[in-house]
Amino acid sequence: MKNKILLAASLFFFICAKAQKFEGLALTPPMGWNSWNTFEVNINEDLVKQTADEMVSSGMKDAGYEYLVLDDGWMAMERDSEGNLVPDPKKFPHGMKVLVDYVHSKGLKFGLYNCAGTKTCAGYPGTRGYEYQDARFYASLGIDYLKFDWCFTDGINAKEAYTTMSKALKKAGRPIVFSLCEWGTNKPWLWAENVGELWRTTGDISARFDGYLDHGTWKQSGVMPIVDLQKGLRKYAGPGHWNDPDMLEVGNGMTESEDRSHFSIWCMLAAPLIAGNDIRKMPAATKEILTNKEAIAVDQDKDGIEGFKYKDVDSLEVWVKPLENNAWAVCFLNRSYSPMNINFNWKDEIINDTLFNKTLNAKEHNYSIRNLWMKKDDGNTQKPLKAKLASHDVIMLKLTP
Repeated sequence: MKNKILLAASLFFFICAKAQKFEGLALTPPMGWNSWNTFEVNINEDLVKQTADEMVSSGMKDAGYEYLVLDDGWMAMERDSEGNLVPDPKKFPHGMKVLVDYVHSKGLKFGLYNCAGTKTCAGYPGTRGYEYQDARFYASLGIDYLKFDWCFTDGINAKEAYTTMSKALKKAGRPIVFSLCEWGTNKPWLWAENVGELWRTTGDISARFDGYLDHGTWKQSGVMPIVDLQKGLRKYAGPGHWNDPDMLEVGNGMTESEDRSHFSIWCMLAAPLIAGNDIRKMPAATKEILTNKEAIAVDQDKDGIEGFKYKDVDSLEVWVKPLENNAWAVCFLNRSYSPMNINFNWKDEIINDTLFNKTLNAKEHNYSIRNLWMKKDDGNTQKPLKAKLASHDVIMLKLTP
């Protein structure tokens, strides 16, 4: 009898945990645009409308980008007399609901930002102590996405804070994608699967390929250091719960090759694809990278398996990602400062993904090869791949049996 009671209690708590967040959200990694990387707190309603228009006219919406997210700086410096958040009246003179409706009218979804602490990172009102009130406000606006940061949180338990906000969103009744921007400090991959749809695995990204941007008291990581920190995390990701290595810096100052590599590895990692450039002014090369539907399809693959680094020889890395219908994505990345020669004999490389029980075996199966950046068929795995790869560039392939 005691065992039955314990089993029933365990089942109850399991059901409650699973019911904590809305089901069926972010079954593939979220795609969209966020204001922070380019504009920081310098945002306003004209920027929102122009960006929404451009997301449609540029082809980004058609490529899968759906969330337009306003980051820190959208609110006034103080709550009102009833404790409600107030959109900054100078930046948003017509309020936020008008903008949400405008974005929705374009067939897009709208997101906002706040913080688990007493203040946001830029010093605006945080959510600590106002979780349920703020969740009702977001639901009343009709937003679809909430990015929740981790500044001014001394003495606050991360799991408790994010779980409380998750419950508040559920109680408010509107399905809202919950993005935990906790920087990986408290290993959210261990506890956040039933709390939100994505969680940051690192600190903030910067628009540099390697190294760090030092601010004295804190550092922003380059693209490659962030990639290195993803090791060992893939088992925690899948449909509805994604590792988030931070937003994209494509179009923000790196070379075209570095932008292409950055985007490719994010796709291999099944990472959220949240653009952070000024899409109103992006050159053709940036647009081509961000809207490459064949690369995006790797990221958005329905099996939702995060890729991994299979091999690393003299700064030439080989990344692989199992796809649906026994296909694979393979990405060759040159991290060195010199061109490198590739001579990869498919038949000699039996690639086993023991975590998801997937095998790429070109010795027993022939695979057709599609070059995803050249957008052309490129033979099959009967012959070795021989190519010269420029510094900080990639060759990204899809192998189909």
